[in-house]
Amino acid sequence: MSRIRLLSETTVNRIAAGEVIERPAAAVKELVENALDAGAGRIAIRLDGGGIDRLEVTDTGTGMTPDELALCVLRHATSKLTDEALVRITTLGFRGEALPSIGAAARLSITSRPPAAEHACAIEVEGGAVSAVMPAAGAPGTRVVVRDLFFATPARRKFLKSPRTEADHAEAAVRRLAMSAPGVAFRLEIDGRVAFEAPAQSRLDRVAALLGAEAAAALLPVNESRDGLAIAGYVCSPAVTRATAEAQTLVVNNRPVGDPVLRTAIRVAYRDVIAAGRHAMVALYLEVPPEELDVNVHPAKTELRFRDPAAVRSLVIGSVRRALGAGTGQVVAMPAPAWSRPARPNSVTPPPLVLAPAAAPRGNLAEAQLAFAGAPAARQIAALEPSPDHPLGAPVAQVLDTYIIAVAADGSLVLVDQHAAHERLTHEAIREQMTRGMVRSQPLLLPAVVDLPSGDVARLAARAAELARLGLEIEEFGAGAILVRAVPAVLGSPEPAPLLRDLADELSEMGEQTVLSARLDAIIARMACHGSIRAGRRLGQAEMSALLRQMEETPRAATCSHGRPTVLKLSKADIEKMFGRR
Repeated sequence: MSRIRLLSETTVNRIAAGEVIERPAAAVKELVENALDAGAGRIAIRLDGGGIDRLEVTDTGTGMTPDELALCVLRHATSKLTDEALVRITTLGFRGEALPSIGAAARLSITSRPPAAEHACAIEVEGGAVSAVMPAAGAPGTRVVVRDLFFATPARRKFLKSPRTEADHAEAAVRRLAMSAPGVAFRLEIDGRVAFEAPAQSRLDRVAALLGAEAAAALLPVNESRDGLAIAGYVCSPAVTRATAEAQTLVVNNRPVGDPVLRTAIRVAYRDVIAAGRHAMVALYLEVPPEELDVNVHPAKTELRFRDPAAVRSLVIGSVRRALGAGTGQVVAMPAPAWSRPARPNSVTPPPLVLAPAAAPRGNLAEAQLAFAGAPAARQIAALEPSPDHPLGAPVAQVLDTYIIAVAADGSLVLVDQHAAHERLTHEAIREQMTRGMVRSQPLLLPAVVDLPSGDVARLAARAAELARLGLEIEEFGAGAILVRAVPAVLGSPEPAPLLRDLADELSEMGEQTVLSARLDAIIARMACHGSIRAGRRLGQAEMSALLRQMEETPRAATCSHGRPTVLKLSKADIEKMFGRR
């Protein structure tokens, strides 16, 4: 007998299901894309048990006739290709794989009715077994219900995460699709609670609604075209960033994608204006001639192949950089942290830097800097009398309201990044308090309510007890908000919203199975960043000196919490070499 045999149609479909539908979020994505291709003006999604137990997608699209309903559950049956060249694909779906794959791995029922039909019709598929089309009651449009996902492929089902994690992935997929189609109303319910709801609206309103109030206040428009390519949308000013790239929406020909060419272009465009490790918030919509684009290179159609990737990359980088340049004249109100804690000797608590309100610019020197005009510079520096006991020397000036210049006792030139340095001090202060048992908290005079996506709320609420040990006291406040009652005292008065968003991003990367203590340093680093003096804050002589002294007493002060250097030291030999004297 031959050792090679043909697999049954049921087995083939189940194998295909593992490629196309790897988790509930993928099923939701495929069904919503079908609804958008059908011209739906309103789409409602409901998830139970993370979409594993049940997921439902209802739309107001064109619906299907009984004959079309019978064909739609067969492999590679599609209404979306006008030819078989796969060159000019203008729809989101085109392979005819999603519904058969879902039907092979779950219990699928579809009820559909064209607007002119007298009644709806329904079809069911269970583990690959297809029923006959039957008359049914139903409104115009299509309603798809998927139950017991992967019941027919238990090996795949056991690799799914918890319902909460699967719901988070599904919500992220729906948000990306909602961002790509602002003219369509969306409603997402998770376990009976509304995760988000958006009416049909303009692109700007949809972007502002889904990115949040902080980002909405910092949006800069992008609108350019070149050689048949066009890009439009919005980018956030460098003052508003996130800890991960999840807040980047990239849409090509109405298709949300995570294409590496586009993500690299965004990173390059922002490279010189945001700190390493931070990610820009953007919503960009690219239009490319269909024949210049191959969308059939990834099972989930999330990556693309451009015929001329260099031209696409150049357009994205150039347009984003020009948008950022045009936005430099806009003032973004950044809350100033209040550094009013009393100093304690022999403590790693960050120095009590009382930051004065920013004064009118006077060159690049701080308010308390030495006036170099008049006496020779050498005489003024000598008057500071740097002590051999202080290896970071005595502060001379603050340059660009960001870097402290100091002179050491041996004449070396010392450069300090004030934000990176104070971030390390804050980090070590929190770490020291943790080793003693718990970080001291500072109750807020008025508890702050922070609006967040439901997935972020759930992640933070689930870790509330662990975060309380870090001095952050929070509780769930309705479906899409967190109530902040106290923050770590060592942070001063940070804005709760950016802090919670970054912590939610960090927790999302950790995964719910990871014990917070295993990633404690990463969590502390996120908190420390929000409790540190910012680049661009003008410091006085005493403040700069206090920062240098504190650095000398603090472990690991040579780098910030993210591994970047906080201090550079140039010896006499280094300086002479730079000037060609050696």
